[in-house]
Amino acid sequence: MFLNTAPNTSVIIENKEYLYFSGTSYLGISTDKKFQNQLTKSIQKWGTSYGSSRNANLKLSIYADAESYLSTFLETEETITVSSGTLAGLLALKLLATKTESFFYMPKTHPAILPENASPVFVKNELNSEVTNPQNETICIVGDAIAALEIAPFSFDFLNEIPKSTKVFLLIDESHSLGVLGKNGNGFANQIQKFNNVETIQVSSLGKAFGLNGGFISGKSAFINSIKLDALFIGSAGMNPAFLDCLLNSAALYKNKLAELKSNISYLFSILKNNTKIRITENYPVLFCDEDAFSDYLFTKNTIITSFYYASVPQKMNRIVINANHTKEQLDVLISQIQQFSK
Repeated sequence: MFLNTAPNTSVIIENKEYLYFSGTSYLGISTDKKFQNQLTKSIQKWGTSYGSSRNANLKLSIYADAESYLSTFLETEETITVSSGTLAGLLALKLLATKTESFFYMPKTHPAILPENASPVFVKNELNSEVTNPQNETICIVGDAIAALEIAPFSFDFLNEIPKSTKVFLLIDESHSLGVLGKNGNGFANQIQKFNNVETIQVSSLGKAFGLNGGFISGKSAFINSIKLDALFIGSAGMNPAFLDCLLNSAALYKNKLAELKSNISYLFSILKNNTKIRITENYPVLFCDEDAFSDYLFTKNTIITSFYYASVPQKMNRIVINANHTKEQLDVLISQIQQFSK
């Protein structure tokens, strides 16, 4: 199916209106008129693009301003922005490959942060003994804050079992948690218990909840400064400066939209929490149904959800996404359809 306009809470397909519970615009920000007006102002100030190296002799102040804001928001030492979340992951991995002896990955890790030579953190639901091998001097563990087909973050309590003599780099992809989880939507990484031997690096797309094409890498200053020296970073144009200006000027709007989203999640959870056909939590705007026929059933009821085979999981993904713009009436229709399917 192809759409001719951006979806919000409904879409028109072949002259018929369908409720839209798909995508990754969790805050519904990309179709918000206030946000669009701010982006227009930002484009008028900074132009539609800036195809120059961040290391060029002329530099735009908006990069330093936005990255300082993100560091404060994320509660990290330093942040660098790049043109996409995928590039952020690749740059972080490239540097980590020079700093660590071995990589381990959490279940369902996104390909953007998944090294080819990585081993699983868990084997047959047990912690991989190589993760806790006391002979390890340095290891890196990669994982998504919210993995595909999950509705809550994985536990990282196993970090406590790693010998304190082992230096651990923890690379967390916040793409599906930024703007939704944490304090004012600052993600998941700050909720992980701190250890002196663990250094956390966050990478993320800004194109999901925050509605702006781009990405970032955030962590300790020494790590970020090393990224700035990478030839790939130097040779790449930065994130669109107008998008960064819009980000800075939309902080209050993001906060308001998060409150609206939380209200929608709470309402849905209060009614569907005991439904055995779906997986739902009171803190995340995504529901899953593991039955293949589910998406086709909803389509016959004029409702569209995400349904396809995702790269890192074997089964078909039936993903229902709530955003901040959905009305109570639209949620009631969805609830009724889920209840009918569950009979």
